[in-house]
Amino acid sequence: MTGELNPAAQRFAAVVLAADRTGKDPITQHTGAACKAFAPVAGIPMIIRVLDTLQTFDLVSTIILCGPPESLHDHCPELKQRIASGQVTWLPNLDSPSRSAESGLNHIPLDTPVLLTTADHALLTPAIVRDFLQRAAVTPCDAAVGAVSEQAITAAFPGCKRTIIRLRDGGFRGCNLYAFNQRGRALVGFWRQAEDLRKRPWRLIGQVLGFKAVLLYLFGLLTSQQGLAAVSAKSGVNIGLVMLDDARAGIDVDKVQDLMLAESILSRKVNSADSAQPS
Repeated sequence: MTGELNPAAQRFAAVVLAADRTGKDPITQHTGAACKAFAPVAGIPMIIRVLDTLQTFDLVSTIILCGPPESLHDHCPELKQRIASGQVTWLPNLDSPSRSAESGLNHIPLDTPVLLTTADHALLTPAIVRDFLQRAAVTPCDAAVGAVSEQAITAAFPGCKRTIIRLRDGGFRGCNLYAFNQRGRALVGFWRQAEDLRKRPWRLIGQVLGFKAVLLYLFGLLTSQQGLAAVSAKSGVNIGLVMLDDARAGIDVDKVQDLMLAESILSRKVNSADSAQPS
């Protein structure tokens, strides 16, 4: 986003997707929370962890939360208070992530850059957000997509199983971090074609990129740059891949194992801070 998105000069509007799309979500069943976004991670609802990060980050001026349903807000008094005080603007979630994201974007002036993330990003920190936006600012694109390498995740969390897109130049894991300038917003409409295929990368590549890309993928010849170039051509949006070093950026809380991993990481951090205190 070189020349158009300078974190030193502009503040972002953040859109957080927090829909609860299934009554059989493993996190809600395990924790007994009213919805996934309210599930506690190390004692704090994961949505509050994400909002704390964004409200602490000095380059975010506005936070728009898409979901959870208003009927559930009584189950998270802290979120209800933030909405009532105007710290967070709440919108009802729609029937898919891309439509919810589009609804959030429609409430933001076109000349305001946008950061998009999700409520289950329980390990998100201001440092991760800053790193992502700083790298996006020097990437020539209209929409930046955050990712971490398979090697980074394996090194930081041995034995951790994540959905990995394996390409010729390595394995990649998305970070649920996106940044858009005005032209980049068109990517959200294109997203609708792919959102149901996220867990099936070969079908995603086939429908979005075409037969040639499928062959390249199956034979291990498709690179990340070829994939991005094809999506950019199809969507009309210049997309840039932003690789992050902090493996926590690739950990979202979708499964009970994810919850246990997130809590162990947070516990490790607390214990490390306690041991650093003078006795």
